[in-house]
Amino acid sequence: MTASRAGARWGVPQVALAAFLWGTGGLVVQLVRERVPMTVPTISAWRLGLALVALLVVVLAQRAGGRLLVLLRQRPRRVLAVGLATAGYQLLYFLAVTWAGVTVATVVSLGLAPVLLGVGEAVSARRVPGPTRLVVVASALAGLVLVSTATGHGGGAVGPRPAAGLAVAVAAGVLYALATGWGGDLARGTPPLVLTAATTGVGVLVLVPLAVLGGGPLLTADPGVLALLAYLGVFTMAAAYAAFYAGLRTTRGSTATLVTLVEPLSAAALAAVVLGERLAPTGLVGAALILAAVAGLARDEQGAVNAAAVAAGPTAALPGVPRRTDPG
Repeated sequence: MTASRAGARWGVPQVALAAFLWGTGGLVVQLVRERVPMTVPTISAWRLGLALVALLVVVLAQRAGGRLLVLLRQRPRRVLAVGLATAGYQLLYFLAVTWAGVTVATVVSLGLAPVLLGVGEAVSARRVPGPTRLVVVASALAGLVLVSTATGHGGGAVGPRPAAGLAVAVAAGVLYALATGWGGDLARGTPPLVLTAATTGVGVLVLVPLAVLGGGPLLTADPGVLALLAYLGVFTMAAAYAAFYAGLRTTRGSTATLVTLVEPLSAAALAAVVLGERLAPTGLVGAALILAAVAGLARDEQGAVNAAAVAAGPTAALPGVPRRTDPG
């Protein structure tokens, strides 16, 4: 089995692991805010800052610091773009939750990205997606709507500024799509931990000033809160994005964003276990649709890589992955 075919087997599970870890973040943020009145930008700055520390320790321990410097020297504009898009998506998503409610923010921001990337890939390849692919996409998006509207932790809540919240959610979805597309280009030539460290560093430079300007407590001596913040940084940021970028090495961007719909599913499951919230029957149907779609996407990606390998030999490029031509 070639390296690309072996990697494709793990691409979707790696993205799914990232989505599961992201899904735990909302509850942890809620637990932090129950103990310390930190603002969302402050918590996000802690999250990225602690993630960057953990990532740099690992990168230096692996003697990969040179790769990090090479990446920053050779692709500075692309690293900056991915880092800014990632940080912007997180801030806009939380703002959309505040203004329009959890359902609108989740469905629009998470659901728009795979549609945008799918259209972009179809235009680039000059090929309409097959009926099986369209059914899988429809199943995943329908599952997202059902899970988002059935969760007890805000599924039906509407925020105070729904129109503005909807616009912000659309902007978040666009940034999410851009971050995934641009990040996939970098991921195919960069070790995941190195790439995550570089883009996280950009996010830290953006979020720390916002945290300082946003008011509220910036520091805490509560050991429980510090442990929760460490979890946010190490697991929901450093480990999650490393897994995500590892998956993007062999997975199309539209597929990756669809697989990340596991995030609201894991959040709902965690809320049921920790907070005792019950997922409505429609939510269970949505969960089944998302899981079925993820399984179908995994088979689709593996089948596409196998077909390309047979058609063009061991040096075949992955389907839907354009070769890099820009210097940035």
